[in-house]
Amino acid sequence: MTQTVLAAESGPRAKRRFDRVHQIINEYGASENALIPILQKVQDEYRYLPEEILTFVATALDLPPATVYGVATFYAQFSLEPKGKHLVKCCDGTACHVRKNQPIIAAIRKKLGLADGRKTTDDHRFTFEVVSCIGACALAPAVVIDGKVYGQMTPEAVIAALDEIDAADKAEAEE
Repeated sequence: MTQTVLAAESGPRAKRRFDRVHQIINEYGASENALIPILQKVQDEYRYLPEEILTFVATALDLPPATVYGVATFYAQFSLEPKGKHLVKCCDGTACHVRKNQPIIAAIRKKLGLADGRKTTDDHRFTFEVVSCIGACALAPAVVIDGKVYGQMTPEAVIAALDEIDAADKAEAEE
């Protein structure tokens, strides 16, 4: 079963890519009940769910590809498009909206160069999403960067936070 899917993409890189997915499937067990945790782990590994990997998972779990694709598109936690190394989310819930999150959203888009509805920077370093609510209403307006909640944000404060990430990435690259 595995060899058939591997033939769709050739070369050593493709084999390594599918070997890792195969390890994840073995970790959770090749059953339909494990589909969501498998997809979560695959997305953690690749930062999104590539189509060829969804097909591989379907084959390995003996499920129709439409079933796997349906799960991947139903849950908001899954992405079929590559995400950046850093995930930035701006809350647009009622409290954040009322407390003027729009200038923050505009500042993030401008800083990251994301226009025309794009979510991920060309270098795949940042993905920016406006989300319905992060559950931090008392901190409104709030932004989440790489899982850390920043409260009572301003456009200047969010730019400073993004600049810190840039500086840390540059320092890491120099090591």
